[in-house]
Amino acid sequence: MGMEAVADVLESYRGRDRLVRTVCYSTRLLGGLLLAPGGGRSELGRRLLLVAQELSNCRAALRLFDDLSMYLYSRGYGLGGTEEDTIVRVLSITGNLADQLYYPCEHLAWAADYRIVSIKSDKWWTLSNTLWSLSLALGALRSFRVVQLLKKKLKGNHNKADLGTEESNSLSRRTYRIRMRAEVLNMVSSLADLANAIHWMPSGFLWAGKFPEWLVGLMGMVSSVINLYQMSCVSSSAKDP
Repeated sequence: MGMEAVADVLESYRGRDRLVRTVCYSTRLLGGLLLAPGGGRSELGRRLLLVAQELSNCRAALRLFDDLSMYLYSRGYGLGGTEEDTIVRVLSITGNLADQLYYPCEHLAWAADYRIVSIKSDKWWTLSNTLWSLSLALGALRSFRVVQLLKKKLKGNHNKADLGTEESNSLSRRTYRIRMRAEVLNMVSSLADLANAIHWMPSGFLWAGKFPEWLVGLMGMVSSVINLYQMSCVSSSAKDP
């Protein structure tokens, strides 16, 4: 990614958020490795984790303004009338609802931490994390379902190759493969974030609280790099004539 591409990313809110997210998790990964047994530089590791926490707090503050854009996205999707598959539609609608509810819950938790409202933040952080986990799980299931549907279409396209021109069939197969790759990346990204989301759940739930800092950073890095890659692909395709 050249300097021009980085500048383009930083010009947009979503692009800047994804870049800050990547720096946040990479700092967490490095700090966790330095604090791990044999890391040898515990003081630097602690400082890097503090930087990662500040970047995370910065992103949480900026998410205070995301409710409207999420609402407009959900309203635009509506009941998924353009979707061909009912399962994909149900998973998408439920995921949008979870995302919409996530923001006010996180806002209340954030406000409670800063004593803007007189409530305990713990239950609201847990609720927001639960909604995030649900959204991630639904997103992974949706991508898995879409991949299965695309495989069927790809197989059907191959079987009917003699009914159309070779050029058009080749273009269709290429389009299906590109979409499948994008959905597989979405699935990996969602599952990596879901691993962290479960780690941040209350103790006693699956592997909650059992990840070392470097593993949290690694999972977040995997998701963040995928998001940046997909954003760069969208940006490149938009610039193509």
